[in-house]
Amino acid sequence: MAEQAQSSHHQELVGFIWGIADKLRGPYRPPQYRRVMLPLIVLRRLDAVLEPTKAAVLAAKVKYEAAGLKGEALEKAIAKVAIGGDRQQPLYNLSQFTFRSLLDDSEGIASNLQTYINGFSPKARDIFDKFEFFKEIEKLDENNRLYLVIKEFFTKGKEVDLSPQAISNLQMGYLFEELVRKFNEQANEEAGDHFTPREVIRLMVNLVFCEEQDIFQKGISRTIYDPTAGTGGMLSVAEEFIKRQNPDANLRLFGQDYNPEAYAICCADLLIKDEAIDNLIFGNTLGVKDAKNKGNNFTPHDGHFDKRFHYMFANPPFGVEWKPEEGFVKDEYKNQGFNGRFGAGLPRINDGSLLFLQHMISKMNLPPEQGGEGSRIAIVFNGSPLFTGDAGSGESNIRRWIIENDWLDAVVALPNQMFYNTGIFTYIWLVTNKKAAYRRGKVQLIDGTAHFQKMKKSLGDKRNELSEDHIAELVRLYGDYQHDNTSLVMVDGEAQSRVCGKIFENREFGFLKVTVERPLRLNFQATAERLARLWEQSAFVSLAVSKKRKDQQMMLFEVESGKTLQGEIIEALRGLDPDRCYLCRDLFVKDLDRVLKRGRVKVAAAVKKAILAALSEADPTAAVCRDKRGNPEPDSGLRDTEIIPLPVGIGLPLP
Repeated sequence: MAEQAQSSHHQELVGFIWGIADKLRGPYRPPQYRRVMLPLIVLRRLDAVLEPTKAAVLAAKVKYEAAGLKGEALEKAIAKVAIGGDRQQPLYNLSQFTFRSLLDDSEGIASNLQTYINGFSPKARDIFDKFEFFKEIEKLDENNRLYLVIKEFFTKGKEVDLSPQAISNLQMGYLFEELVRKFNEQANEEAGDHFTPREVIRLMVNLVFCEEQDIFQKGISRTIYDPTAGTGGMLSVAEEFIKRQNPDANLRLFGQDYNPEAYAICCADLLIKDEAIDNLIFGNTLGVKDAKNKGNNFTPHDGHFDKRFHYMFANPPFGVEWKPEEGFVKDEYKNQGFNGRFGAGLPRINDGSLLFLQHMISKMNLPPEQGGEGSRIAIVFNGSPLFTGDAGSGESNIRRWIIENDWLDAVVALPNQMFYNTGIFTYIWLVTNKKAAYRRGKVQLIDGTAHFQKMKKSLGDKRNELSEDHIAELVRLYGDYQHDNTSLVMVDGEAQSRVCGKIFENREFGFLKVTVERPLRLNFQATAERLARLWEQSAFVSLAVSKKRKDQQMMLFEVESGKTLQGEIIEALRGLDPDRCYLCRDLFVKDLDRVLKRGRVKVAAAVKKAILAALSEADPTAAVCRDKRGNPEPDSGLRDTEIIPLPVGIGLPLP
């Protein structure tokens, strides 16, 4: 009954806050509501948390300042008074205002609200800076909405009570995450940039912890990391999953993101739940070379370069260029190799998702066989990291490195139309250096493309969703670990049994690409038709092109000289017997040199090569063309490649 009451109160608050947001209509479009409402919700919660100690904090401020305390010493002393015995994270406000007292001065509400925000402790104030909330305050005030919206929080009989007595830190976290989800769904054209559907995250989390028993030991200490943290959904869901089953687990959350609003939301969520935000970094995880100082604590490189983690989750942007990071990444690749993050290779510039996976692999704990605790990774990709790149390409080398090290545990194919900004198929990769013995040397593939239900209302490109039953079934397939494992799926409204799980040896993903060459065989003949082909050869045409653009007289001289040489070459070639077809290149070259010498025509190597190209044709009956060392020359037009699977029993990694 208590849980039902909490859930009912939760939904009432969500509905009421959503109703307040409608007061913004006009100056704001619905996708823009979050710019105002999320900072205000954070503000209301922090205000409610600090209300019981507000008078004591102001008195302590006067006392400590009179005693000469300044800077960090003053902040620590004030924080102890403000926090009391319930909170762990420093939080206080030194202004004279409260959220409610702002309504006492309708004319000065904008400047008073800014003063109130500036009175917060540094970490809280930074959140509002990242929200760029002062811009919204000015806009709200100019459009006569600021007083109206704040007043709605205190409507008689419908007051938004976000105090710890009314809603716990955990419940407040759920409420805030629900509002973030709803506001992001309204802005579905942008949501995919930093928002992953919650059911996809739940699936990732369940898969990662499926075979983890240590995590449920009382007092266990573990770290969770997301290098593309966004609004913090993956961190929050992972934490929630563990805490529900092991409330005494000691979890530390780490993350980094370069989107200021997403970073602010993530920090706000943790601060609201009284969790540390020191381990969240605002900055570019991959790194930016020669980054300009943005003056807002932006970190232009990996903010956790010296750390390793137990569990890692990520949804890097799909198909996004990494040009801004190119200089930094290439420098690290060139100078550090495998001592850095990107030693296995670099993907093509239009999709940097495999860079994030290499980054995460570099942060794995040592495996158990080396005395470490190992790590587990879940990352969402589109099809590009799976299929793009021929043998020897950056993508192929990265995949080879991962599989040869036996880190790829499983790949789960998700249904299409699961994300807000793309309808394409997506895949969850599970990567680990602590495989169970029966999983070693193998990769599990799970087909989850038919495990979904249609949404009642689509959200952008998202039309499908995973139910709890679908998540449970996909986790079952993973946990059963059976080749040709079947599952009941709905196809055209009918339940069908379909093979949804397969297991392959690592070597079955490896192939040798063999180039098959055939010798070059050409005949040569100085017919009128072939002589005309000289004008198709760039080296021959360029003889009458001058680069002396600034010296007109010299340019004309070079052009005329070139035309004269072209004529002399053609005239000399007419000295060859047009009816004779040479089946040996060496014999033809001897006669070619003879007529050029007789005509006193000297040609560069490139022009001679152009003559041979124009006067030749492929001929399987001709003699093989050989280089200066006597080796057969390959015919690029007949070149072919064969893909040969690695043989059974071959050892990995390959030499």
